[in-house]
Amino acid sequence: MSILVTSPCPESTVEELGIKTWPIWTCNVSSFEWTYHDKETCFLLEGEVTVTPAGEKPIKFGSGDLVIFPEGMQCRWDVHQAVRKHYRFGN
Repeated sequence: MSILVTSPCPESTVEELGIKTWPIWTCNVSSFEWTYHDKETCFLLEGEVTVTPAGEKPIKFGSGDLVIFPEGMQCRWDVHQAVRKHYRFGN
């Protein structure tokens, strides 16, 4: 199970996926455990994060990055700078 990061995400991909129409999620500096019950695709507008999947190495990403989390992944989020992101669950 791997996190896929496109850094930076091209504007053409943002337009092609319709990312600007997706809902926005925000989170202040914090740390928490999370389990993905569905695939999530997100685009960070602001922030800096390290996500550590169970049994794997940490992945860092931030503003301008497109990130895909696989269904079933268990991980720890460490939010270093407040996050504001567009997100979509499912395919």
